[in-house]
Amino acid sequence: MKFLIAFISTFCLFILSLELSEVRAAYKEAAHDKTKVEAFNKMLEGVTKNSTVALVAYKGASIALKGKYAETIKDKKEGFFNGVSYIEFAIEKEPNAIEPRFVRIGIQENSPKILKYKDNINEDKLFLLKQYNNISSTDLKKHVKDYILQSKVFTDEEKLTISKQ
Repeated sequence: MKFLIAFISTFCLFILSLELSEVRAAYKEAAHDKTKVEAFNKMLEGVTKNSTVALVAYKGASIALKGKYAETIKDKKEGFFNGVSYIEFAIEKEPNAIEPRFVRIGIQENSPKILKYKDNINEDKLFLLKQYNNISSTDLKKHVKDYILQSKVFTDEEKLTISKQ
C-alpha cells in the first residue's frame, strides 16, 4: 500500500513539474527536428486525458509526430490518428481553450493530404486571430505569433497584423 501511495505521489509530482513553457519549446523543436520527437514524446509520457487540456493536446501532438516516423504505413497511420484523438479530446473538453487549437492547426497544416485531417484549419486560424490579444501567457503568445508568421495558411495581411502586436 505504501508503495502505491508513493508511486501515485511521484506520478502527480511529475505531471505538476511539467512546465508548459518547456513543453511548448519541445513541441516546436520536435516539429522541426526528427531527432527531438522521441524526447518530446518521453516528456509527455505521464500525461493522461485527465491532465490539463494543453498537456493533453501536446501529448496528442507528440504521438502524431512519433507516428510520422514509424516504420510501416499502418503504424504511421495508427500513431497519427491516436495522437489526433488526444487533440480532439482536448478541444471537445474545452472548445474555447487557445492552446489545443494552436496545436491542432499546426498538426493539420503539416499533415499529408492523404490522411484527410485538414477540416478545421480555417476555423482554428480564425479562432487564433480573434483570440490572439486575449492570450495572457507571454510565452504562449510568442509561440502562437512565431507559428503564424511562418505558416502558409495565414495571409500576408494577417501576418502583418500579428507582427505589429
